[in-house]
Amino acid sequence: MSKKRYPQRKEIRDADSAAEPIPFDTASDEDTIDGLRPDTVEMAAADVPGLSHPEAAEIEATLISDVTAGQTGLPPFPSDDALAGTEPDSPELFVATAVEEPSSSVVAVDPEEIAARSARRRLLLAAVPGWLISLLVHVLAIVILASITLEPVQSMLSILEASTGPEETAIDEFDIQGPSLESVEEPADPLAAETPTVDPSMVLPEVSAPELTDFALESEPLDLDAVAEKVIPSSLLSASMLTSSTALNSRTGATKSEMLERYGGNADSEKAVAMALKWLADHQLPDGGWTFAHSIACRNQCKDAGELAQARNAATAMALLPFLGAGQTHLEGNYKRTVFRGLNFLINRMKVTPARPPRGSWHEPGGRMYSHGLAAITVCEAYAMTRDPDLLQPAQLSLNYLVYAQSDRDGGWRYEPKQPGDTSVVGWALMALKSGRMGNLAVPPSTFQGADRFLDFVSTNNGAYYGYNKPTAKLNGREATIAVGLLCRMYLGYPKEHPGLQEGVAYLAKKGPSMKNLYYSYYATQVMRHYGGDQWERWNKSMRDQLVEAQEKNGHVAGSWAPAGSHSQKGGRLYMTSLATMILEVYYRHMPLYSDKSADDEFEL
Repeated sequence: MSKKRYPQRKEIRDADSAAEPIPFDTASDEDTIDGLRPDTVEMAAADVPGLSHPEAAEIEATLISDVTAGQTGLPPFPSDDALAGTEPDSPELFVATAVEEPSSSVVAVDPEEIAARSARRRLLLAAVPGWLISLLVHVLAIVILASITLEPVQSMLSILEASTGPEETAIDEFDIQGPSLESVEEPADPLAAETPTVDPSMVLPEVSAPELTDFALESEPLDLDAVAEKVIPSSLLSASMLTSSTALNSRTGATKSEMLERYGGNADSEKAVAMALKWLADHQLPDGGWTFAHSIACRNQCKDAGELAQARNAATAMALLPFLGAGQTHLEGNYKRTVFRGLNFLINRMKVTPARPPRGSWHEPGGRMYSHGLAAITVCEAYAMTRDPDLLQPAQLSLNYLVYAQSDRDGGWRYEPKQPGDTSVVGWALMALKSGRMGNLAVPPSTFQGADRFLDFVSTNNGAYYGYNKPTAKLNGREATIAVGLLCRMYLGYPKEHPGLQEGVAYLAKKGPSMKNLYYSYYATQVMRHYGGDQWERWNKSMRDQLVEAQEKNGHVAGSWAPAGSHSQKGGRLYMTSLATMILEVYYRHMPLYSDKSADDEFEL
């Protein structure tokens, strides 16, 4: 009988070392791991009687691991002696397949020739200098070490932990104003950075809300100075940053009641705010966040869900801002558990880059820089209101990201970091920076100077009118960007007597508030309230009464506002409810800019 030739063990080892593991979801019919197709392994595991799917998956993973490690659990490969004379169809030989060859191909090997070859190898090794062998070994070690990549080590001190990850590239823009902003030059966005106040008698208390310590993550007490040194640029760090601010004291207590009466709020507007907060709390998801597709939370009891389901950070920020504006924080108020869970959701979704200084991003598909601006406003306001040291780090990280993302070209912000700006995104970014400064957090003066430079570029008539991403002579249809630009100028230091500000305010007063464009009305209401006078009184009566009348009064939707206008469908009922609530909180959300005691004292540039 002719001899059979089987693959030698060395050949199999070489093939094994050259093979790369192939994931199941990418393996083709030709892909193998040491001759074992992945789908065959999966089938074998799944077919074992009495095994559930998880057990099958575990066996599958074990098999792949064993195969790639050379430990398949199969009998060891037979020795050459054991193979001699064995028939190819023997049941023990399922690892290798015998191949017949003509007897003439069998070559006898002379033992003396083998001994001679071994002697030549020993002679060659003896002739090689020891230093050369050492050099080769060290070079090989350096090459191996150079191929190893170590992830940067990051220390997160916050109790509300921030997750790390690469900065994300958005797929869809958070375009509340419409899909083609460039063509119409009109901003599209989410919500503002301000928040409402609530009459405790109008708010239904949460059911058996536990104390914060019942659901806070455990952590050692934080050294505030140490945290600040880690996240605040050393050139901007000062002792005053860790002191208390009074800019948001207007949201609670006697100051709130006084400002509510002085600036035109009433019992009906406060009742509307209370109902809105309850509706928002009822639509919080189990993970602590919100979604513009709010019907998920109530099993479709509410209609008018938004389209931007991906923009979870933006939706959560917009839902939280009305609570903060109403004086409800994670430490005080009837909704402290609701607010805590929302803040925890945001901070756990922050993507931290360990740069110098480190920065944290809420950029996401569907929301892009809109999402970051809104979330930064929220966390910075929560920190400014409570001085909770656990919020210091994420708040400052969010500001560091805005400083990083600012366009070097024109000083603005847009959908992606470093892009030339547009007025819509600039509005949210500047409100976030303002909120950070109200909490005495660090922002370089050059960042505000850059924003001012952008506003100079897109403005006309001495700063009275503002285009979307360039100056425009067409005012009709530009009400929203005009309102955004004017509010930004107020915070950047325009005096009340500035001719451009006076002309812009007169233009908004003539246009009046709009229920079909609450994004415009949100910014314009703040401008008019800060400016004050007869123009504000007329504006307020119209805006306040329209909003109170339009709020849903009955059923599961009670407390919310239905979308109105062509652009509100993207954010849906949650977006509308957030904007409407914050408009009704305008009386006490911030200290007035033009008075003896103004917010400008807290926002020096």
